[in-house]
Amino acid sequence: MSETAPRAVVSGHVPSPESDRVVDLGDLGGWRPALVATDLDGTLLTSQGVVSPRTRAALDACWAAGIPVVGVTGRGPRLLDSVRAAMAGRGIAVLAQGGFVVDLEHGEVLRTVGLPREQAEAVIARIEDAAGDLILAVEDAAEQGEALAPLRVQHGFDWPYPEPAHLLPRHAVIPEGAVLKVFLRSTTLGQDELLARARRVVDPSDAEVTHAGLGFIEVLPPGITKATGLAVALRRHGVGFGDVLVFGDMPNDLPMIGAVTEAGGRAVAVANAHPAVRAAAAGLTSGHDADGVARYLEAVLAGV
Repeated sequence: MSETAPRAVVSGHVPSPESDRVVDLGDLGGWRPALVATDLDGTLLTSQGVVSPRTRAALDACWAAGIPVVGVTGRGPRLLDSVRAAMAGRGIAVLAQGGFVVDLEHGEVLRTVGLPREQAEAVIARIEDAAGDLILAVEDAAEQGEALAPLRVQHGFDWPYPEPAHLLPRHAVIPEGAVLKVFLRSTTLGQDELLARARRVVDPSDAEVTHAGLGFIEVLPPGITKATGLAVALRRHGVGFGDVLVFGDMPNDLPMIGAVTEAGGRAVAVANAHPAVRAAAAGLTSGHDADGVARYLEAVLAGV
């Protein structure tokens, strides 16, 4: 077993040609959200994994206008410090694709959900039957409250973030207790094809499967999506999905984009978004390296 030395957490997303594309927003009308929900990596954060000064100013302006901002991310609670920094310690953050929700200002955990070991192993076996041998990494639910707790990673996984990790043989990757989520990487299939095969064999009552554009898919407890995680934050704020402005870029954002759209809210994709996200979101803004979220918020606030 080996462990890497702690380093700064940065975005694991590879910049796309659309990351710095500037989009003409046109007339956005006079609609005003009651709450803003945004993905972090590939959406709010730059390719360097930081909030730009322009974006920070736009977020501050939302709060000043009485519009709370909720960060909704796939990052696990071991990276809570990085999420807290991105959100300037304000409001509620939804982590682990919805499996861990926390009030950043008060340190109160509002939701935490794990997937039993036996159930996780059964789902992994089902996916491997459909996709061939896979390489694993796991977030241990027992360690989810520990900031920067090492991830459990099988040798050869090629984890994209420079963070602490326990490198383990396959049989030792899954802990004895529940897992927060499992990451599965194929050496022969791309993330979209692997996700498609997983969805054909995994019943949602057993687990949720998704991907965040990092080259692998994620297996989560049943019912855990960014939509259900965001719903926890909305109840806390007394806001409905129809009054939300949501931003996203990858398939893991589709559940909350769908929930907001169906309720009559507004969903916006950044220019570098996955094709499925651009198709699902009615709005489009500039890429994440061109302050796309900030540009859209500025336009919305200008009309308030």
